[in-house]
Amino acid sequence: MGYAHDYAAAIVRRGRVPMPPADFVPNWADGPRKTKFYPGADTVPLPGHTVPPEATTGRGLAPDHEGPERPFDLPALSGMLRDSYGLTGRRLGVQANTDLGALPFHPLANWSRGTASGGGLYPVSIYWVSGPSGPLPPGVHYYATRHHAMQRLLAGDVSGEVREALGDPASAGERAACTDQFLVLGVKYWQNAFKYNSFSFHAVTMDVGTVVQTWRIWARSQGLCVEPLMWFDERRLARLLGVRTEDEGVFAVVPLRWRGARARPAPPADTATVRRRDTERSRTVVAFDAVRGMQAATEEHAARRPPAGALAPAAAPVPDPGLPAVPLPAPVPMDTDVRTALRDRRSSFGRFDARRPLSAEHLASCLAAAAAGASLGGDTGTTTTRIAGLYAFVGHTEGIAPGAYAYDPAAHTLRLVKAGAPGTFLQKNYFLANYNLEQTGAVLVPTVRTGAVLDTVGDRGYRIANAVVGAISQSVYTAASALGVGCGVALGFDNVSYTEELGLERTGEAPLLIMMLGGERPAPADFRHEIA
Repeated sequence: MGYAHDYAAAIVRRGRVPMPPADFVPNWADGPRKTKFYPGADTVPLPGHTVPPEATTGRGLAPDHEGPERPFDLPALSGMLRDSYGLTGRRLGVQANTDLGALPFHPLANWSRGTASGGGLYPVSIYWVSGPSGPLPPGVHYYATRHHAMQRLLAGDVSGEVREALGDPASAGERAACTDQFLVLGVKYWQNAFKYNSFSFHAVTMDVGTVVQTWRIWARSQGLCVEPLMWFDERRLARLLGVRTEDEGVFAVVPLRWRGARARPAPPADTATVRRRDTERSRTVVAFDAVRGMQAATEEHAARRPPAGALAPAAAPVPDPGLPAVPLPAPVPMDTDVRTALRDRRSSFGRFDARRPLSAEHLASCLAAAAAGASLGGDTGTTTTRIAGLYAFVGHTEGIAPGAYAYDPAAHTLRLVKAGAPGTFLQKNYFLANYNLEQTGAVLVPTVRTGAVLDTVGDRGYRIANAVVGAISQSVYTAASALGVGCGVALGFDNVSYTEELGLERTGEAPLLIMMLGGERPAPADFRHEIA
């Protein structure tokens, strides 16, 4: 039983037992930037990218792309970064979130991105470690989201350093062994913790999953492939990036298949490190014991990649076949292109309207997208073992009686857990005022047997479990956008009440997030940033 077990238990109980520091209040005036800032770094603008007309969301959400895998090039990398984490539009629509009063003021502007993020804080740092096969001089580059550009942090080929940090080539995969191009994902904790304090680690691990899943969706639509690696020598990569893991954890490495790339040797030991430092805006930076404790626990055995199939004892339970079955219609074909779906993605924030019920076909499509999103690929072990379960509280959905259901992805069927309208339960156990859950068509709840994951692969498994949940939420957001369905995702609910309502005590599943779906009020007031 490691530290992560205690943290996971505290997360589930936090609706009833506040996590320390219970009296913490964010200092909004002294908050950090929504990006890292490297003054004086050379900046290289990234090119535009045209999405081929055949790149559809339906293909992008499918488990596998069709045809041979293409190698990445600079336009493809640029397009993937822009559509996932780049700023693509201004958010000024009238809605029910608590930040509405600040949005008209440009210094506090909220910019939309294709990828979702807890609290809209976007703490993931994206680095590109490029070797000689790339289009830029070899080095370490930081993706500057506000400028859609790469900032050079280090000159010289250090791709071999990344490869050696990944460990055994046989378990890291062919891409890692045969390329000199890598994307590295870090998380700057203060960028999120200034608001969420001890809860921060739980939120940012899901953010990593949303980014990776957006890349996987986008890449599949282009005939490309993204396979994340989450087991590696974390301290070695942190040293290369010039960060302290206490301040910024290194969460994932994505090897990119690149034309002409080949494996390169690592530089002499301890000679390669980024010397530029991020300049912090906040005058006061607070460290939270729980966040540092989780970082230490999850990096301790980070290089011990589990064998294939190690997660099998933590697999999600199959819904009870004795429960009444409700067959679902086939998912709706989605012909919206991925770029459009990602750029139209937004949170509904109080716009749900039960007078416009959700169709059974749309619910079925979002459930199927959620099930597909639970497979993260790479060395996560989630492709061969499904660790996420999925439940649905159905309120206002055409052709499906109100109640709580378990989703069986293999049979594409709902199993009735508890009959009756769930609206009162849902709203009673939601902490915030930005949604009326009674007005939703359905609320989807992904679950993970977090304790079993930690028992099988150790504390680092917490990152994988939460990344899977984040990936599921991104898949649902993207599918909902393509279908024109309202969607919202939230973490502010009483996990214990959901556990009791769904009868999860016996399975050990933890409900970790809620995803709201439904029709929205017509003609909402919004700001047309693209013609302003």
